[in-house]
This record gives sequence, C-alpha cells and structure tokens, in this order.
Amino acid sequence: MKNSLSEQLLTLPQYLIPQHLLSRLILKLTRLQMGAVTHWAIRRFIKHYSVDMNVAQSPEVRDYASFNQFFTRVLKPTARPLAEAEIISPVDAVISQIGQIDNGSLLQAKGRYFQLNELLGGHAKMVNLFKQGLFCTLYLSPKDYHRIHTPATGRLTDMIYVPGRLFSVNQRTSRVVPNLFARNERVICLFETEFGPMALILVGALFVGSIETVWAGTVAPNRLSQIEHWRYSEEMAQILHRGAEMGRFNMGSTVIVLLDANHLAWLSSLPAQTKVLMGQGLARRR
Repeated sequence: MKNSLSEQLLTLPQYLIPQHLLSRLILKLTRLQMGAVTHWAIRRFIKHYSVDMNVAQSPEVRDYASFNQFFTRVLKPTARPLAEAEIISPVDAVISQIGQIDNGSLLQAKGRYFQLNELLGGHAKMVNLFKQGLFCTLYLSPKDYHRIHTPATGRLTDMIYVPGRLFSVNQRTSRVVPNLFARNERVICLFETEFGPMALILVGALFVGSIETVWAGTVAPNRLSQIEHWRYSEEMAQILHRGAEMGRFNMGSTVIVLLDANHLAWLSSLPAQTKVLMGQGLARRR
C-alpha cells in the first residue's frame, strides 16, 4: 500500500503539467544546433545512460549537429542481425507485458487491464481482427536505439492517428495510470502479412517530440483533436520488408505489437521484463 501511494504521489504532477506544451518545447530544443553545447549535452547523456556508441554508424559525438540527430542515430548494418523466427522485435526495448488478448482485454500491469477497442480508437473492424490475438508491449528506455523496424514483411493497409494525453510510459506510470496506452496520443499502423493481420501501435509519451513514419513523415504531434484515418489501396501499396525501417520516435516511448493468434505464437523464452534487441525473434509460426 505504501509503495502504491508513493507511486501515485510521484505520478500526480503528470496530471497537472501542460504535457503537450512541454513536449513541443522538447521537440524544438532537441533540434537546436548549438555546437559545443550540443556535443557537451550528448556526452553527458551517453555517460549517464551508458549508451553503447560502438554500434552506431557514426560513433563520434561531433558528427551529430543536434541532440535529436544523436537520439535517432543510425546503427551499423551488422549491429542488429535478423533472427530466423517469423516475427522479429521492431525495436530495442524491454518487454513490459506479453501474452494473448482475452476477449478484447490487454494486461497493462499487474492487476490493471485496458481495452483493445479504446487502444484502437474504436475502429470496429480492426478490433475484430485482434480481440483474441496476441499482444506485446515494448518499452524503449532513453538509452535504446529509437528507430522502429518492420517485424515481418507486409503491405500497409491503414494508418490511424488517435489524439490523447502524453503521460510517461515507464513501469511506474503503467502501474498507476489507468488505461495508459489507450489514453496517450498514438499512431496505429495495420499490415497484411502471410501470417495474417499485424498492427504496430506507436504510443506517444511525455517529452516525445514527435512520431514519424517513413511513408508519411511526421504524424504526431498533430494540431487536430480528432481521429484521422488513412487507407492505402493496392495501387498505393506500401510494401515494407522484414527488418526495414518503418518509423521513429524523436525521444523515447512504447510500441505495442498485435498479431494473429491463429497463425503465430510467442517464443516461450520471452517473459515480461526481458530485454530484446531489434531483429531478435519474438514469435514463431504455429
């Protein structure tokens, strides 16, 4: 009880602060090119979070003109080999939760659930695709690689922007804030694959300056306060191959992967709190 009360008190300021205003400020600050000042900030960040720059394509701090260039750094081509499993991790992250969706209900944290319908912005057809499917919530810490890749080759059919709050998505906040991932701003990408439908939900968070996709550029922040839906016909087909970059977070956040349970199963070696790297196996064919 003490721990729960303490966590609630620590999280309380997030309800009170201007989340979107502060996140837009961070967006601007991280794009400033201030020479020695920028490089000093990057070095402090690397030291504080023990960032491994040996895997970066440009390991020298002076190669980054802004903090955001460093934060969204490209890795060496050999840094993240792709596993043989049919579905690979789209990001470097810690698995917050992993399992099967129970009649549209997903586990957020111990004793706390949220609804698929709310996560998907009320899109009924998409909800029906995954209400008995698989889900994996992947939390990206500040030290992680922040580009997002495609878990399996697929054709993009839909992208949905859902406006919302910008609570932090760390472990403490996920234990305290109800419906966290269904409340935060997010971008939903739906793909057709040989293993059935696959969705990637890119969840915004406090101080996440923006969310981008390779086909649409910056999707969030979005000035509109309503859900936006883009449909991609076969003539407009966006085929993304397994392991290809599909987007990025400018500052860190969470990706939720949804899969078809009729065709796939999670690897048994990946319980919650497991650290995974982009390209590592997540799921196999049934």
